[in-house]
Amino acid sequence: MAVSTVAALRELVASVEHLLGPVRAPLGLILGSGLGGLADQIEDARKLPYARLPHLAPSTVVGHAGQLVVGRWQGHDVIALSGRIHLYEGHSFSQVAMPVRMLAGLGVDTLIVTNAAGSVHTRLQPGDLMLIDDHLNLQGGNPLTGRNDARLGPRFPDMTEAYDAGLRKLAHSVAASQGLDLKHGVYAALPGPSYETPAEIRMLAALGADAVGMSTVPEVIAARHMGVRVLGLSCITNLGAGLGKGLLDHAHVGEVAGQATEKMVRLLGGIAQTLPPQTARARIF
Repeated sequence: MAVSTVAALRELVASVEHLLGPVRAPLGLILGSGLGGLADQIEDARKLPYARLPHLAPSTVVGHAGQLVVGRWQGHDVIALSGRIHLYEGHSFSQVAMPVRMLAGLGVDTLIVTNAAGSVHTRLQPGDLMLIDDHLNLQGGNPLTGRNDARLGPRFPDMTEAYDAGLRKLAHSVAASQGLDLKHGVYAALPGPSYETPAEIRMLAALGADAVGMSTVPEVIAARHMGVRVLGLSCITNLGAGLGKGLLDHAHVGEVAGQATEKMVRLLGGIAQTLPPQTARARIF
C-alpha cells in the first residue's frame, strides 16, 4: 500500500530532527542553479544530504548540492534547500513538492524560492534579476492531484496571490536601496529537460510569459496549499532560443548564474534583514 503524503511527511520531519536535533525555523530558502554558495553564509550550520532522508529524492543535476542546511542567517532561524529536484529527473509532482512540504512541517512560514531562467523577450538580459509576479504552469500536472488531506490544506487552494504582494513590495524597496534594477514579470514552467524551440519561445511571449524555466511552480503550489507565503526570484541566464546567437547549454547557464550570484545574495540578504521577526509555524500533526 502506498504511504500517504501526511504519513511520509511525518516520517521525513521526524528523520530530520533525529539526525539534526530539534528544528523549528520560520524562514525557508530554495537555492537554485549557481546559488548554493549562499548556504555557506548560514551560521551554526547543520547540514544533511537529501540522500539520508526517507521520501526525499536525491538531486542529480550539476550545480545542485542536494542538501538541507539549518542555522541562523541575517538574524533569522532558517532552513535552506541547497539544490532542488526536478520533474525531468524522473520524479513525480508529489516527489518534487515533498521538500517544500518538509519545510512547512519544520516551521517555515515564509519561503524564498530562486531559480535560473531564460528570457522570453529582449527586455530581460542575461545577468538580470527578475521578481516573479505570477506564473504559468505548463508542466502538464499539479502536485495537488489525488486525494486531498485537509491537514495539509484545502481541496481547492486559491492562487490569486501565489507570490505574496507584501514580500514583492519589500523586495522592490530593498533593491532600490541597493541601486539594483530589479525587473519583474511572469515565470513560465515547462517540464524540460530540453531547452525551448524558437517557436515555443514565441508562444510563451504570446501567452504573457517573461521568463521560462523547468522548476519552482510545483514548489510554490505546494507551499501555498499549506499556507506558506512565497517570494520568487529568477536569475536570467540566457536569451530564449531564437532571440540571440549561438546554442544553449547548461554549462553556460551555470556560468551566468554564478556571475549574478553576488547581486542575488546581496538582494536576498537585504530582504531577510528587512523582514520583521518571524515565528515558526505550529506543528500540523
